[in-house]
Amino acid sequence: MLIRRRPRWHLPESAATPESVYFSRRQALGAGVGLAAGLAGLGALLTGTDPAGAQAAGDPAGDPTRDLYPAPRNPAFTLDHPVTPEDISANYNNFYEFGSDQMNYSVARIAAKMPRRPWVVKIDGLVEQPREVGIDDIIRAMKLEERLYRHRCVEAWSMAVPWTGFPLKDLVAYAKPLSGAKYVRFETFVNPKVAPGQNRFVYPWPYVDGVTMAEATNDLAFMVTGVYGKPAPNQFGAPLRLALPWKYGFKSVKSIVRISFVAERPVGLWEQVQGREYGFWANVNPAVPHPRWSQASERDIGTGERRPTVIYNGYAEEVAGLYKDLKGESLFM
Repeated sequence: MLIRRRPRWHLPESAATPESVYFSRRQALGAGVGLAAGLAGLGALLTGTDPAGAQAAGDPAGDPTRDLYPAPRNPAFTLDHPVTPEDISANYNNFYEFGSDQMNYSVARIAAKMPRRPWVVKIDGLVEQPREVGIDDIIRAMKLEERLYRHRCVEAWSMAVPWTGFPLKDLVAYAKPLSGAKYVRFETFVNPKVAPGQNRFVYPWPYVDGVTMAEATNDLAFMVTGVYGKPAPNQFGAPLRLALPWKYGFKSVKSIVRISFVAERPVGLWEQVQGREYGFWANVNPAVPHPRWSQASERDIGTGERRPTVIYNGYAEEVAGLYKDLKGESLFM
């Protein structure tokens, strides 16, 4: 007899979070997206133009893959507290390329100016065939789904997000790495003309970070293309970002343009800037404080509630085994 073990953090869909408004919005969004796509297609036929392509430069409403949203929700990934309202999470951003004031609307407003298309992702390093692939080709080659994830920042705040995307392990399979690849290195865009933070030379741009191959192929590692049932706005890391819900948020690289399979451990931007505070592993642990503050609790930016931090951000059952044989490593910073 097959016995299915559910993760400790799994709840039945009916017991997830009271999201009646959110689900209604999803239905309306789905209908709206379909209508908009139909009208856009009709307009293209009549005029010989492509309104989607014209709008897509910096506007998620004009994203060429918008017909794929909202994607089906994967019921294996639910939450035990409410999804953070979109108007809050969309305007509370750590995205230093666009500014360091996370608690006002400036980061989102500036990020909106970044062109979304054309967007090419370079896949290189220890792979069978290095290549450069357009983001739309990547997205359409994958099966999109929605997952509800916890997100924990190293600064001791948290949110709960309905990400849309695909498992990172699917992209690893797509890349066909060679046996010598031990790590996956991610690199973000560089465009100081639209990202004023990149004119601050105190940071070694581009933003870089990485994970082990074992982490990259874990079921939880997720490549994000959308949020709240639609293509992600730029401030969330569009058009392609990483979500590693058991790690502190700085490991989830945004607006990725290069994915390299390498033999040596990558050194991330924050590890370069201050390695004593921001290490390679950065797994969430309430018992290991940041050198300048406690990690024992976190503030939910949606509710304002302060709740105890949970080891691996509540995903220990799924990821703790990745680290059982590591000795002398600072796994929690």
